Amino acid sequence: MTSAARAPTAVIFDVGHVLYDWDPRALYGRLFDDERALDSFLRDVATREWHFQHDAGRPFAETSAELAALHPQHAEMIALWGPRFGEQIPGPIPGMPALVEELDARGVPLFAITNFSGEFFAPFRAREAALFDRFRDIVVSGDERVVKPDPAIFHLALRRFALAADQAFFVDDNEANVLAARALGIRSHLFAGADALRAELTALGLLG
Repeated sequence: MTSAARAPTAVIFDVGHVLYDWDPRALYGRLFDDERALDSFLRDVATREWHFQHDAGRPFAETSAELAALHPQHAEMIALWGPRFGEQIPGPIPGMPALVEELDARGVPLFAITNFSGEFFAPFRAREAALFDRFRDIVVSGDERVVKPDPAIFHLALRRFALAADQAFFVDDNEANVLAARALGIRSHLFAGADALRAELTALGLLG
């Protein structure tokens, strides 16, 4: 007979769309006068698929040069993506800073696994130190050159965080990432807002 799994004692957060919003329009909506031109730029030029290379560890200098060569008429706008990436992050997800603060105040160990460029994350983390200083460690895909939902990034994180799978509670807005974590025995929550997350954390005894 196998023993029952332990209740989670630590929380691992995703960052984008869980702790903070990310929307390239927050930056480029101020730079384009024409809405159709903006839509075209984000749909056909600076796409999310192109950006995903940064999360996987490719340097912005390389990706931007390649993209500008393909779309020289947009070279100036492409060049702003990296240096002004922080302006694509308009602010925290409602209710999440308070939830993180409460978990930290209760002594719950906090960690994160984020698909994020290492280049872009360092200045963003410094800007948001009041929140991220509550975290004991953060695994950044761009630094490790492995992205969610690859099981390798979860194995790496559990080793770094010194956690067994059943000690962790993972929160992500991407279903593929949640399913990958669950397959490894990590209890996981598909994020759809702070209220539902708070309810589950309370049911687990991690929040009062």
